[in-house]
Amino acid sequence: MDPSILIQGAMSVFSDPLTLGFIILGVFVGIIFGAVPGLTATLALIMFLPVTYTMTPVQGLSTLIALYVGGISGGLVAAILLNIPGTPSSIATTFDGTPMAAKGQAGKALGVGVVFSFVGTIFGLIMLVTISPLLASVAIKFGAFEYCAVAVCALALVISLAGRDLVKGLMGAFFGLMIATVGLSPVDSMKRFTFGMSELTSGFALLTILIGLFAITEVAKAAEEVRQKQDMRVETNVHIKGFGFTLKEFFGQKFNALRSSIIGCIIGILPGIGGAISGMLSYTAAKNQSKYPEKFGTGIMDGIVASETANNAGIGGALIPLLTLGIPGDAVTAILLGGLMVHNIAPGPLIFEKSGVVIYGLFVALFLSAIAMLFIELFGIRVFIRVLTVPKYFLLPIIMVLCAIGAFGNSNRIFDVYSIMGFGLVGYGMIKAKIPTVPVIMGIILGPIFEMNFRRVAQLQGSGETLLSHPIAAVLTAVAVAALIFSFIMNRREAKKLAAQEAQNGAAK
Repeated sequence: MDPSILIQGAMSVFSDPLTLGFIILGVFVGIIFGAVPGLTATLALIMFLPVTYTMTPVQGLSTLIALYVGGISGGLVAAILLNIPGTPSSIATTFDGTPMAAKGQAGKALGVGVVFSFVGTIFGLIMLVTISPLLASVAIKFGAFEYCAVAVCALALVISLAGRDLVKGLMGAFFGLMIATVGLSPVDSMKRFTFGMSELTSGFALLTILIGLFAITEVAKAAEEVRQKQDMRVETNVHIKGFGFTLKEFFGQKFNALRSSIIGCIIGILPGIGGAISGMLSYTAAKNQSKYPEKFGTGIMDGIVASETANNAGIGGALIPLLTLGIPGDAVTAILLGGLMVHNIAPGPLIFEKSGVVIYGLFVALFLSAIAMLFIELFGIRVFIRVLTVPKYFLLPIIMVLCAIGAFGNSNRIFDVYSIMGFGLVGYGMIKAKIPTVPVIMGIILGPIFEMNFRRVAQLQGSGETLLSHPIAAVLTAVAVAALIFSFIMNRREAKKLAAQEAQNGAAK
């Protein structure tokens, strides 16, 4: 790490009042999106990515990272007060957060969630600053074999961890790879699947795909439930004295917080798993390691600490492969990849050499976003509680219009507006068919990387080079194969268990 570049990156944030203002605004808006059930951090970044087009790279990326931090943390508000996770990352927070609120300790539950969200974010940032340069120094030695193997390994992990049905994960990934082939081929620039349409010569824009598959799909899914009666009564008289808990209670959670931070960071690094899994794993680990496991689920702070620390530590973890390898870990980092591309920053091993000032500015922005999240969420809790009562039928049309404006503003083409609607219908159909969308996005992003390097590998093999002469590539390929085989075996076992249970239920009837 070059101290001079680090100082320049820090000054690019601290010396610009606009950047500081965007960070505060981004965290505030992100918390609102995280707090309102049905609105997620993914949706917040998709909607506000077009807003960053005219900003400087530091301003734009700082705004996106602030939305990310606020969106992930904001989910705890609805999870504790409504027993509805505002974001998937806060599912495990409901297990002890809602019982604490029912016992009249809503202020304490919120305080614990906010403070340990901050702790998890800072831990993830430390890992990001420490590991990213080291991984970049290793990745700079990668060749065609290694990048091809990385793409295969990442896609295999996403498929194997996407859900219970391995076949549907494969379907999603192959659909993404198919979309990635539209346009000019990477080596000989031949037109593929353009059907005579000039708009498809350069393929589908990543932003339009993201808006369609995530934003439009989320709006359609939320619109299904908008007329269903839900108990949205919120306790508005919530007071947080200080941080809501004592210093003794804080230090009593140090091992729980450390363990959860490590789990969250590791899960964040692995592509396609997501914060919901890290929260559940850390909650389970905390319960198994606890001296009083029977109290979990009755309203104790240990469960909230485990969930919120883990899902926020995953922020820094997910940024590690994004910045150093150009491989996003989840849907949110896929949008951040789009933000990097908009500002002409190429993620990969050379990112610290070519764009060091911007990246270190991003690290500083992540730190400031964590601090802003801590104070905004603690002192503005009543504002966010009021936001929970806003009917969705007011929000959904506004979101649709903003998505269409964002798609049009990307290239000033009405074709992109039609594209987001088309991908929205596809995404909605995938939800109904229970096909995960993350493998689709990973296939679209990894497809060109794999194809380009696979063609190079084919040329190199003609000169005598093989996979065995590249140990890193061989190991990654073995991991990919092992992940798929393991997932296949686990899926078969689960299918047999379900079949046995259905047979027992049928016999009992």
